[in-house]
Amino acid sequence: MNSVVHVARRDGILIAEIDRPDRRNALNAAVAHELTDALAALDSDDDLLVGVLTGAGGFFSSGLDLKEFGRDGSEATNSLRELLRRGSRKPIIAAVEGFALAGGFELCMMCDLIVAARGARFGLPEVKRALVANGGGLLRLPSRIPYSAAAEIALTGGEMTAERLYELGLINHLVSPGAAFDQGMLLAGEISQCAPLALVATKQILSLSDSVDGWSHQDSIADPVFQSSDAQEGARAFIEKRPPRWAAR
Repeated sequence: MNSVVHVARRDGILIAEIDRPDRRNALNAAVAHELTDALAALDSDDDLLVGVLTGAGGFFSSGLDLKEFGRDGSEATNSLRELLRRGSRKPIIAAVEGFALAGGFELCMMCDLIVAARGARFGLPEVKRALVANGGGLLRLPSRIPYSAAAEIALTGGEMTAERLYELGLINHLVSPGAAFDQGMLLAGEISQCAPLALVATKQILSLSDSVDGWSHQDSIADPVFQSSDAQEGARAFIEKRPPRWAAR
């Protein structure tokens, strides 16, 4: 089987590139497993200090692969949720071109820093598909931008531009289209010059706000939604390119 996440190492930096451009870099079980392996390698290798996460084809990720979810999404959703909850002990930078939506946006928020190209779009459209953004987006976003802006993204399922999210403080660097990866590598290069133990400890303390047991409460609320007939209808409607017919069950 061909790899769907290409991993490289360069001067203390681990580079992981999601490579499913024909599916807009949609996240499935294979992507989740390979990203998990990549982050495990980052954590276990003393020569690696920081990771850069990006996507092939001029965009980051469209989120959960709804075609696979429509068939049997339990493996993909469980694997992705665990990946997004666990993340890495070491710093990670998301380098975003094009768009980062749904689980793709949550993947950005799993990272510590975000570099984005002008015009890139971000959003949590799960509510439009009778799903819940349970990969950490609803837990992390309100702590990184004002609650009202987070609520607008989450409750409308709409998108915000990189420019707007830069104004709100979510994005660290805003660059010209095509330059996100290079800027991410420059930032990673700065981080890689710092002391390894201090980097891990600093990230651990910065992440304490994410360690509150919101994940278990979230799962008890979100799991019944994922198991609903409406969730399957949302996936079918997306695949069939038609408006969904909600039944609220």
